Parts: sequence; C-alpha cells; structure tokens
Amino acid sequence: MSSLSNLTSSPVPIPIPIPTTSPPRPVAILPGLGNNRGDYGALAAALREKHGVAAAVVAEVSRIDWLRNAAGLLDPNYWSGTLRPRPVLDWYLERVDRAVAHAKSLASPGQGISLIGHSAGGWLARVYMEEFGFDGIALLLTLGSPHSPPPKNVPGVIDQTRGLLDYVEKNCAPAVYTPELRYVCIAGRYIQGARLIGNSKSASEETLEIGKDSGQDESIVNGRNNKPAPTAPTLRARFVGQGYKQVCGRADVWGDGVVPEMSAHLEGALNISLDGVYHSPVGSDDNLRPWYGSPSVLEKWVHHLLT
Repeated sequence: MSSLSNLTSSPVPIPIPIPTTSPPRPVAILPGLGNNRGDYGALAAALREKHGVAAAVVAEVSRIDWLRNAAGLLDPNYWSGTLRPRPVLDWYLERVDRAVAHAKSLASPGQGISLIGHSAGGWLARVYMEEFGFDGIALLLTLGSPHSPPPKNVPGVIDQTRGLLDYVEKNCAPAVYTPELRYVCIAGRYIQGARLIGNSKSASEETLEIGKDSGQDESIVNGRNNKPAPTAPTLRARFVGQGYKQVCGRADVWGDGVVPEMSAHLEGALNISLDGVYHSPVGSDDNLRPWYGSPSVLEKWVHHLLT
C-alpha cells in the first residue's frame, strides 16, 4: 500500500516540487536473455517521442550474441553450480558499458542517467554497476527480472543460471532506495501457474486485462469482485508452472509467463506488480497480450523516469 494513505494533516508545510526545464534523464536499455536491440525499438521511440526522454539508447545486442554464453560450458564452475558472471558475460557487460557511455554523453551536466533492465538485463545491470561503478546512474528500473536464486534442495528444481544469481545475491550491493540512486522493480501478473500433477487451491489460469481506470497507479482487474468458480488447472497453466518452479521453487504462483512475481521483486527496492502484463516483447500484443513496454503498461511506470 502506498505510504500516501498514511499521511495525516500537519502544520509543517509540504514543499511543492519546482518544475525543471531540463528534459528527463537519458535512458540506457539492457536487453533480456535471447532478445536483441530491435525488440526494444518501439519502447525507445515512445520514451523519446511521447514522454520527452532526452535519449533512449539500447545496448547493441543481437540474438546470436547470446550463443557466446556457451563458453560457460568450459568453466568447471558451470558444472558445480558456482558460475561467476565474468568472464563468460564480459561481452554483454562491454555492450552495456558502451550504451551507458553513450547515454551519459547526452545527459545535461550533473543530470545522471536511468538504466532499464529487462529480464536478465535487470540482474546483469546490478553486476555492471558492481564491476564498472555507480557513478552517474540515478535509477535502476527492472522489468520482469529474476533477482533471487532458486531455493536449494527442492525436488525437480535446477538452477538454470548455474550459480549466477547466487553470485549476484552475495556479491552485488543491496538495493537501497535513496534520492541519489533509486531501485524500482516491476513484476507482471499475466498468468498463474499450476502444479504438474493434481490440483491446488490457488492453481488456476487467469489472463488479466489492464484496467481502463487511469486514476490508479495499479491496473484494475475485470471482475475482481466477482470471483469465478474454481476450475481445474489447464495444460498451459501446468506448463507455465513448471517454468516458475525452476525460478522460485513453486509452480502455483503468479507471474508474467516466464518470471514469477515473487522473483521479480527485490528487497530494498520500490516493488510494483501490474496485472495483465506479459514477459517479453516477442510474442506480445499491445491490445491482447501487452508486455512491460506496451503503451498502456508504459504509462503505469514511466513517471519513475521523469522525476
């Protein structure tokens, strides 16, 4: 719940923000696993043309680049589940560094930049900041990024990052939301997973729609006050649930179709969940299956880039 609901009247005057004439901070966008630069073209254009962001630079990543990660197979740490980001992901961090340098070159003096990390780009942004420094970065905003490693000793769960998220959790600076550096983590609630076998009380598939009521910061779910009768989990819900289980250890949870809601939040950050939001720009539909960068969803989080 927003802290605004706890405010009471006070004799101390609340300062009114003074409008600034400078444009919003430039943005560097970090692609997620398997995505390329072109997948974020519409998002970057909307930030520049509709929301007045000075510049939106997407890191130069292609789909074939991700095959470089196969080098990790030669690292003994891969097989022991203790893989480290470097050197296997140096190629990605270098692309990020170039995008960050470009965005900084377009910023006003002392302005700083914002980082937007989608999916794996979110935790890789934290690795980048740890390795290359926090200087000039005013905001890290992640979209459907798994921030927590999967739990240990859960039957059927294999750490698909082979220890990378363990490394991030143990070695990267914790998120601390401050005026100097803000962390905002956005999770999508597109579909609820289900166990592979049997039913569970919360295991049902529901595809939610973005509400039409723009008076709230969160999406409105159609029929929220009229709960449908419980139904048996669909095959799709069971399939999605197995993906969720590999990330968070549980199948019957909400998520964006790829990353569970609980994994996309980060302790210490400003954590937000949005109903009806799909994980990837690939396979999305702005009207039927919007992803984090679709126009209707962008409207719900873009203000974090503008302040």
